[in-house]
Amino acid sequence: MSFIYKFSTPMMPAEWEPQDAILVAWPHRGTDWNYMLDEAQACFKNVVAAVAREMRVVVVAPHPDEVMALLGDIDNIDNIICQAIDTNDTWARDFGPISVLDNDKKLMLDFKFDAWGMKFAACHDNLICRKIAKNGIFDAQYVNCQDIVLEGGSIESDGKGTILTTSQCLLSPNRNGALEKEDIENVLKQRLGARKVLWLNHGELKGDDTDAHIDTLARFAPGNTILYVKSNNENDEQYESLWSMEQQLKSFTNALGEKFNLVPLPCPEAIFDEDGNRLPATYANFLITNNQVLVPVYGQQENDDLALGTISKVFSTRRVVGIDCNALIKQHGSLHCITMQIPNKFLKQ
Repeated sequence: MSFIYKFSTPMMPAEWEPQDAILVAWPHRGTDWNYMLDEAQACFKNVVAAVAREMRVVVVAPHPDEVMALLGDIDNIDNIICQAIDTNDTWARDFGPISVLDNDKKLMLDFKFDAWGMKFAACHDNLICRKIAKNGIFDAQYVNCQDIVLEGGSIESDGKGTILTTSQCLLSPNRNGALEKEDIENVLKQRLGARKVLWLNHGELKGDDTDAHIDTLARFAPGNTILYVKSNNENDEQYESLWSMEQQLKSFTNALGEKFNLVPLPCPEAIFDEDGNRLPATYANFLITNNQVLVPVYGQQENDDLALGTISKVFSTRRVVGIDCNALIKQHGSLHCITMQIPNKFLKQ
């Protein structure tokens, strides 16, 4: 397990390509969910149950027996693989392995996780990838990439050489402050197979701790499509930034020079915490699995229905399922943030 690996022709698969499993880290009393643990665990259970209908779920938690007791009544319980691993928190998208194919090699890249620019503790979460690798459940080569900070929620891949990201996040001085934009871009090219890197310079949701993760704003979809957050309310404090993001998206082309099919998603009505601070609710934080798209919803029927209908048209061959994520948004994240896909044949049978 070293930094030394000679990449040949790597490629980061798109999320809609075939998968083996979804990785989740379970909320427990040692996490920030403690004050609302029952509510959080109920939401996580809904997500796990929805995924387990069709495929496996790898759950990491300090006390697997407690997790299995809570999940014991879901259908297809045999699809749950629980791993005893200490965690600080539950944002598997950002500390989970970034999976790459390099010719015939399956690689699990373990980038450094510093809790979004050293905002929170990450002593356990930064070790999760290597601990999972040591447990031997994956049929993929572990590659230590901890010379670079990179979170899964900060990048989108179309599976054909285009990586979409945001300048605010990847150029944050508390992540890789010694590196210039060109250096970061070279990492994405050398390790993820990017042939073109698209940098969004606009767009951020109020209350977002991640410094504008791309998976809260704009997502790749089949057919050279980008689903993105759009505000139609000129009085919304996010309107101008999201409008500027839309204009930049219109100027983008993929690695082949083709313009994207842009499909707007609505903004949820503003949701606030008990102190009156706005929370970063978004419909862009959906999870794509083999046969489903799980979409966060917030109890706003008009907006929820519009988001579900829009995503259904883009993912016409998949079942689109709304998951109430009002619990997740209280900790400034949503559905995609708590999950990480494991591609086909990366998990031992």
